[in-house]
Amino acid sequence: MKDFTPPPPTIPRVPGHYEDWLMKPFVEKSDAKLKQASRLMSVDALRGFDMFLIIGGGAIFNGFANAVGGPFLEALRPQFAHVRWAGLHFWDLIWPLFMFIVGVSIPLSIERRRAMGAAKRTLYLHALRRAGILFVLGMMLQGGLLEWDLAKLRPCFSVLHGIAAGYLIAVAVVMELRPKMQGIVIAVFLLLYWALLELVPVPGLGAGVLTREGNLAIWVDRMMLGRFHAGPNTWFLSYLGFASSVLLGALAGRLLMSSGAEKTKVLALTGAGVACVALGLLWSLGFPIIKLLWTSSFVLVSGGFGFLMLALFYWIIDVQGYRRWAFCFTVIGMNSLAAYVATSLFNFKLIGNIFVGKLLPRIPPWAGFVEASAAAAVVWLLLYWMYRTKTFVKL
Repeated sequence: MKDFTPPPPTIPRVPGHYEDWLMKPFVEKSDAKLKQASRLMSVDALRGFDMFLIIGGGAIFNGFANAVGGPFLEALRPQFAHVRWAGLHFWDLIWPLFMFIVGVSIPLSIERRRAMGAAKRTLYLHALRRAGILFVLGMMLQGGLLEWDLAKLRPCFSVLHGIAAGYLIAVAVVMELRPKMQGIVIAVFLLLYWALLELVPVPGLGAGVLTREGNLAIWVDRMMLGRFHAGPNTWFLSYLGFASSVLLGALAGRLLMSSGAEKTKVLALTGAGVACVALGLLWSLGFPIIKLLWTSSFVLVSGGFGFLMLALFYWIIDVQGYRRWAFCFTVIGMNSLAAYVATSLFNFKLIGNIFVGKLLPRIPPWAGFVEASAAAAVVWLLLYWMYRTKTFVKL
């Protein structure tokens, strides 16, 4: 028998409301007037699954692998670490998956606000405010802003910077163009980025150089940022790739908004995912998959992964109705910004060790696993309390 665990009845039910972690720049209580609208739990759960990996899932896996050992887990271990440059591990898909999910929410959020009477100018100002706040948060968490030392400031050094840039460009494209034209824009962005990196010569290096030490994208960053530059991630030219990752998610969101049958949507998401992965792998034969450059082939492969994960979660949770298993991820997904900021600012291992610290010396093989699990449990319980009190951090 299918299980069903509905969320608390006073949580807002607005079409596309699963982008609410990017709604207003303060903590806001749920609006009971909106409770009659619907919400796709699968998107909350997928966002929560992605954020769980970021805030503790990787450490839990490594602790488990250390304790259990064996060739299978050892073979999986590299997948929970980034590749140094060219190539792709599972861990390299975490950030682009989050950007994809941000994109999924854009068309639904825009349509909801338009239905509420928001003018285009208001929507643009709203998007600018969100992007600006994300950019500042990125400087606080990873850019050295809280060091209060100008010599240590790195304004372009955070994943939140990439999300902010990709989101802002994607909002403009979605608001101005129909879905078919959005697909064309993605193709233009990816081809233009490929042409720039492959054909434009870099002073002292030449054209088509894609090394960690030198390439056109990092050369542009150095020219733009000067002493505030910090690699090896690239930014300004990579905006084309960031925007494409978010726009792929926006196309998926538009598909979920369509009036087609649920099974048809699942098949369409799956087909899009397979096509993107295949095209990205084919392109990678001449234009390598490089996450730190956010190359066009990387955008397609990671975007295909996003389509496939969304299809899987949507089919299991919203189509088949199996929801109870995903509740733990939903709690995280509905406060993902709070989870990311909190775990970036505070060391939750210290709190977890209050409960398990005395146990760790007694279980040497399992110490890492228990410590990581305790820290993740503390974070989840905090988020669960916020969920139960209907308190959600929004921009």
